[in-house]
Amino acid sequence: MEKEVLDGTSEDFASMLEESLKDKDRSHVIEGIIVEIKDNLAFVDVGQKNEGHLNIAEISDESGNFSYKTGDKIPVLIVGFRNEKPIVSYRKALSKQKVKEFIKTHSEDEEFLVEGKITKKNRGGYVVVNSDGVEFFLPRSLSLFKDGDDKSLIGKNIKAKLVKINQDSDSIVISRKRFLEDDRKKKRKVLKDILNSEEPLEGIIKKIASYGMFVEVNGVEGLVHYNEISYKGPVNPAKLYKEGESVLVKAIEYDKVKKHLFLSIKGAMSDPWDEIKEELDKGDVIEVVVSNIEPYGVFVDLGNDTEGFLHISEITWDKNIKHPKDYLNVGENINVEVIEIDPKDRKLRVSLKNLQAKPFEDFINNYKENDIIKGNVTTLTDFGAFIQIDKIEGLLHNEDATWEKSKKCKDIFKIGDEVEVKIAKIDRDKERVSLNRKDLIDSPSKVFSQKYNIGDIISGDIKDIKDFGVFVDVEGSDVDALIRTEELYPTKIEELKIGDAIEGVITLIDTKANRVRMSVKKLAKKRERDTLKEINNSDDDKMTLGDVLRDKL
Repeated sequence: MEKEVLDGTSEDFASMLEESLKDKDRSHVIEGIIVEIKDNLAFVDVGQKNEGHLNIAEISDESGNFSYKTGDKIPVLIVGFRNEKPIVSYRKALSKQKVKEFIKTHSEDEEFLVEGKITKKNRGGYVVVNSDGVEFFLPRSLSLFKDGDDKSLIGKNIKAKLVKINQDSDSIVISRKRFLEDDRKKKRKVLKDILNSEEPLEGIIKKIASYGMFVEVNGVEGLVHYNEISYKGPVNPAKLYKEGESVLVKAIEYDKVKKHLFLSIKGAMSDPWDEIKEELDKGDVIEVVVSNIEPYGVFVDLGNDTEGFLHISEITWDKNIKHPKDYLNVGENINVEVIEIDPKDRKLRVSLKNLQAKPFEDFINNYKENDIIKGNVTTLTDFGAFIQIDKIEGLLHNEDATWEKSKKCKDIFKIGDEVEVKIAKIDRDKERVSLNRKDLIDSPSKVFSQKYNIGDIISGDIKDIKDFGVFVDVEGSDVDALIRTEELYPTKIEELKIGDAIEGVITLIDTKANRVRMSVKKLAKKRERDTLKEINNSDDDKMTLGDVLRDKL
């Protein structure tokens, strides 16, 4: 037998074929006649002393219906003998016929790819059957399978190259080794073409994972990472694509160590930021689609594979916004103003509230200083409270909220309380509104002025002592009257202590500043004037000066 060098290996294929065909009859296909069908056998006249035995399973379908009947001619192959009686096979006859037909139409010199399933193993290698029912012989040395894999190989689909046709034995030899080597060479060339291609290439999505997609380009598979799908940033590929779908890609890297090809879908497209840099300016108004809503803001689609960001603070002038979803919905078309463009970092910020009427403008059109209005407490701080009036907030300072100096807004209000206030000041430049509540409440000194007048004598207990004087808790009022040090005469401030009773004359009632002052010094003069007045108004016949003085003393 001629020896031939195939795939770098010298093989005596004749000896291997002998091994693979020991269980086969080497004769030609015989045309027999079915003479009887009994039990599980069909008896076939093959021109010998005894009739051949054929298992009826070979000529019946799953329902038990026969393909042949008594008297029909049938092609069979004698595969052995039992007690001098031929054992024949219809299926092997058909297989042998198919092999003969294949040999007639093909040459071992042609590049022919065999795709089939391993059906059994013999000592020389494996039997592979393709979809047409043609049997091929795959020598073990050309299979590249490891020892010990034989059981798991039965039923395995493989690809191999046609390397030898033996017409004498009606056998066809194939090589998986040659197929894999040729496939690697082909893939190396395709890979080189892919890496050197300046133009986008069409690929087929083979598998979608959470981290990206595997795309096959001309037989070579590469990974498109989820960062390389869209200029918008990382995306979920399963939401955009389906397996089997065609996409345009471009090679961006090849890892020679791991033999991994990395592809890019966005790299196959023109960079939308080039368009943005040329056509968009700060202040432009554009139409966008709400693509994603987060608690901190909204992502909007510009329609050219780019996204802008609408921060929660740019959605509305209402400072009490809780969540963007209360104002916008995914898929909604909105107009926004471009407020920042950063091509280097690929950032685009937009504003929705800039296209809305400013609440402050509406406010100054509807209100003026000294107007009395009602609002609700939105925020309480150490320095005051913010009151919501229509769509703006005004500030009510602690000192303008109550006449009680010891109390702050957070001591007398809670969030949501309705409060009546007066507009004290409108700052148009800084867009601020100052409020006042004290002006709407009678001050303690005003209440005091309705009961007392300047010059009246009053008394009370010393509440506090300062370097400049003492504060007196006036009996029967909410007023703390001040007696300055120089007005304590003839009493000295060092002689006084908190809780001491003291009497004086009212010298000042300031209802706006909520101040009352009194004087001990003027008390004696006040009494002297009162006494003289009483004398002047008395009857001389009935009362003398001594009488009056005696009464006073």
